[in-house]
Amino acid sequence: METIKQQIEVLRKKIADWNYRYYVLDQPAVSDFEFDMELKRLEKLEAEYPEYYDASSPTQRVGSDISKNFVQVEHLYPMLSLTNTYSEGEISEFYNRTKKALNEDFEIVCELKYDGTSISLIYENGVLVRAITRGDGARGDDVTVNVRTIRTIPLRLQGSNYPPLFEIRGEILLPWQVFNQLNEERAEAEETRFANPRNAAAGTLKTLNPQIVAQRKLDSYLYSVLGNGLPYDGHYENLEAARSWGFKISDAMRKCHSLDEVFDFIRYWDIERKNLPVATDGIVLKVNSAKQQLNLGWTAKSPRWAIAYKFQAESVETRLLSVDFQVGRTGTVTPVANLEPVLLSGSVVKRASLHNEDIIRQLDLHLGDWCRVEKGGEIIPKITGVNKEARFMIGDTVRFIRNCPACGTPLVREPDEAAYYCPNRSGCEPQIKGMIEHFISRRAMNINAGEGTVDTFYKAGLIRNVADLYDIRFRDICCLERWGEKSAANFMESIQLSKQVPYERVLYSLGIRFVGETVAKRLANACPDIDDLMQADLSRLTSIEEIGDRIADSILAYFADDNNRKLIERLRSNNLQFALSEDILAGRTEVLKGKTFVISGVFTQHSRDEYKELIERNGGKNSASVSSKTDFILAGENMGPAKWEKAQKLGVKIISEQEFLTMI
Repeated sequence: METIKQQIEVLRKKIADWNYRYYVLDQPAVSDFEFDMELKRLEKLEAEYPEYYDASSPTQRVGSDISKNFVQVEHLYPMLSLTNTYSEGEISEFYNRTKKALNEDFEIVCELKYDGTSISLIYENGVLVRAITRGDGARGDDVTVNVRTIRTIPLRLQGSNYPPLFEIRGEILLPWQVFNQLNEERAEAEETRFANPRNAAAGTLKTLNPQIVAQRKLDSYLYSVLGNGLPYDGHYENLEAARSWGFKISDAMRKCHSLDEVFDFIRYWDIERKNLPVATDGIVLKVNSAKQQLNLGWTAKSPRWAIAYKFQAESVETRLLSVDFQVGRTGTVTPVANLEPVLLSGSVVKRASLHNEDIIRQLDLHLGDWCRVEKGGEIIPKITGVNKEARFMIGDTVRFIRNCPACGTPLVREPDEAAYYCPNRSGCEPQIKGMIEHFISRRAMNINAGEGTVDTFYKAGLIRNVADLYDIRFRDICCLERWGEKSAANFMESIQLSKQVPYERVLYSLGIRFVGETVAKRLANACPDIDDLMQADLSRLTSIEEIGDRIADSILAYFADDNNRKLIERLRSNNLQFALSEDILAGRTEVLKGKTFVISGVFTQHSRDEYKELIERNGGKNSASVSSKTDFILAGENMGPAKWEKAQKLGVKIISEQEFLTMI
């Protein structure tokens, strides 16, 4: 009969193999249901027998709530940049220079240059022990806890012919499909969109909460194996070996024996890359033999045995017809260029964002101008310049409007912001509709309403603010166009269910400027009911973690408006949750009342965010910096030396995790 330890090990091996087949080979071996059942079985066994914990278990993929600040780690081998070229002539020069320097036969490995964020993975005895970003090339950030959530990166290797210690490098990527979905969600929340998948991948990898990293569905391609005792002299052959160990290696890799073969590869992928699920921006050429690489050597910044050919960004010229100004739900006004339709990167482009007034001025735009248009990150159209030599009988200079295009209210621009916004929140139609759409969205009140519902209800005179949603009756909507009894019943049911949405999500749903999901949660923890929050002054608000002057001013302005206070009273009368639940309140104490804490270092039992919540839940306050008003520094490993010195100077008491947990 199998021991518990053997059962756990068998399950881990089986699930790891299923993961590899699904994520790397794209060949699912079992149904989702069977996978989930076995994973839950493993989770249950690991929870019951914690003595068999293993950081490389498939159950650790989901990402723990525990997050640590990233520490700087020195690379085993410097991560140098490659020399870039944009011409086939320079490729020929590189090839001929290599041929002359070696004076013997050589092979060139051509690979796709994936447009992501570089990563270095260290494996010891077949187990992932460290993941490091490029950083400055000599040192990078240790992001192991986040990389463990990426399912195409093996935590434990297959086979047995890998070296006991080696490094493998590659790119972390965000697939186009995930990137588009993420940007749609950010647009809905009126957050700044990511310009391209590379920026999104890099930002995700540096996120402090590994659960968010896991949700983003990052991908990876590995392209270089380093270390002593590698199985082959050839770079290509070592990558093929790495494929057998469980790594995701590109199928597009090719060994070339002539310059013509190199150019065939480049010209093929310049077109075919547009059908790939991830972003690429060029081709990398490497001499295959490690011995020949050593003979060719390095310059101070890059290897002489490799070069990167960058694809030219596709650019077209088209005429600027007009500029529209769109109003978002928080009142932000965005200029949008209307263009003469033009084919760009496989799709017809008619519009391009101009972002803000500063961009318009820099471009010196006039109506009728011939504009150069590119797709940022291959997907977002943007105007990159103007062909001023082609100007003839052009129209007026494009100027940013000074009044809201929807309601005529004078626009406002804060001194430290690039955007203008309309302050008429309660009387501006696009803002009213946008606010209601935000309120009913899945991450806010999660009210069941299909696309176009808000516009339909608005035109029918049923809603002018979010509180009106709770006055709607079944008979009001069942006879509307495209509505029937079933859809009306579903809507009414979801309205009732929304009354159970917790306080922090209700705060987020109000759409207060700059108050996203995280800030709303912070506010709810610090001010356990809406009355407490409405009475908070600037000093109290800015004492809350992550609440600066800009957010605090926005909150104060929101509650200073009588229309907003009346709106909240109407929502409260409909039994929405405007206070923390009794379960949460039952766990709150006053044992830290009047005490101010600064948190520094890396912790093992809870994340920094969890400790901040514990401090607030027990009546204490958090501060980002040490001052004479600081009572305690909660210190973990690698406490900042500046905070330590200041604590010694001011006589601030430094306490450990265990001392703090005993205290509460």
